Amino acid sequence: MAKGRVLISGAATGIGREIAIALAKIGFDLALHCNSHKEECVFLAQKLASEYLVKVETLSFDITNNALAKELLEADIAANGAYWGIVANAGVANDMPFPALSFSDWYKVIDVNLNGFFNLVNPCIMPMIRLRNGGRIVAISSLSGISGNRGQTNYSAAKAGIIGACKSLALELAKRRITVNCVAPGLIDTGMICDDIKEQVLPLIPLGRMGLPQEVAAAVAFLFSEGAAYITREVININGGMY
Repeated sequence: MAKGRVLISGAATGIGREIAIALAKIGFDLALHCNSHKEECVFLAQKLASEYLVKVETLSFDITNNALAKELLEADIAANGAYWGIVANAGVANDMPFPALSFSDWYKVIDVNLNGFFNLVNPCIMPMIRLRNGGRIVAISSLSGISGNRGQTNYSAAKAGIIGACKSLALELAKRRITVNCVAPGLIDTGMICDDIKEQVLPLIPLGRMGLPQEVAAAVAFLFSEGAAYITREVININGGMY
């Protein structure tokens, strides 16, 4: 399988960073998106290009800005070629009980997670189809999008929406040999989880520990492999057995 370019949103830190490393290791050229972590993104791009001898571009924009996202993605495609793969990873949470949610609390999470998926993927689809070389799209959903979670009505709604969008898009793109799948992490140790959450959730995880960002990245890398060419419209759960 010839390696192509892969666009990764939210690539500067956490799970997105580990996905970038995993895909660079197996030879993919990358376009790394960030918004508020520009220095980290540029540093990562330089590191990956040096260590794995791949081409790495960086793109910085607010993923909720539809017009700007379209403009910058189309410019990058014109300059460097269409993306063979996309990883829609950028996301945000703002947890609180539903009665306490303001409209802005609701809308921000929907806008970044769900509208951001559209803003990232939509401008890239036709150039990907024109490659006539198949392709991969992977979206990072969440256990919350499957089973729900207290205090995460907004986040659960957005992540469930991503699953529905991917299942429909998979049907549209199957004849083009472009697979579309979701990866749904559970409790992942990104260094941002407070001790209270750990104490509450760890007893509910059969494996008895949090997952690692590298374990999520490994699943994404598999979905980009030749061995995953017959997998589409699926949700891969990485949650230690927690449902």
